[in-house]
Amino acid sequence: MTIEQLQDQLPDYAKDIRLNLESVLSTGGAPGLDEKQIALVALASAIASRYEPLVGAMAEFAAGHASAEELNGARAAAAIMAMNNVYYRFVHSVDDDEYATLRAGLRMNVMRNPCCDKVAFELASLAVSAVNGCAACMNSHEKTLRKHGLGAQAVQSAARIAAVVHAAAVTLEQSMKDEN
Repeated sequence: MTIEQLQDQLPDYAKDIRLNLESVLSTGGAPGLDEKQIALVALASAIASRYEPLVGAMAEFAAGHASAEELNGARAAAAIMAMNNVYYRFVHSVDDDEYATLRAGLRMNVMRNPCCDKVAFELASLAVSAVNGCAACMNSHEKTLRKHGLGAQAVQSAARIAAVVHAAAVTLEQSMKDEN
């Protein structure tokens, strides 16, 4: 299924999501990001949102803008953030500062050597962290992106893509349940 077909399945009450999805997947609607970065952020966000038809559509969309290896970079960002977001939400949410002093002991080698450009990987990681609601990870990735020279608008664009893709996933999944 394509993104356009999924957009057509969005109910009338979610017209804003339909329009926003079309917008944020373009350079005009995601200022500061190029087409490849948009595609990788969208794919990672769809994976984090866990609605398979949308993941497939975003993978197809992203394949038009990135290599197979770069697509795996977005998948790797989604995978590692699925682990890190849970762990670091725990560390920063528990009311005991001792946990922050303990070694995580979790392998995160992909963060040093992602399958795609480091900036694209960080953008995808930030987007997944936004979907998963991990403030500590969002702060960390935002700082890294700013150190790599990205402006606030580019970082915001990644967050906006994550927000819209997640909203589309939630709405489409619920719409399918409502029909059954």
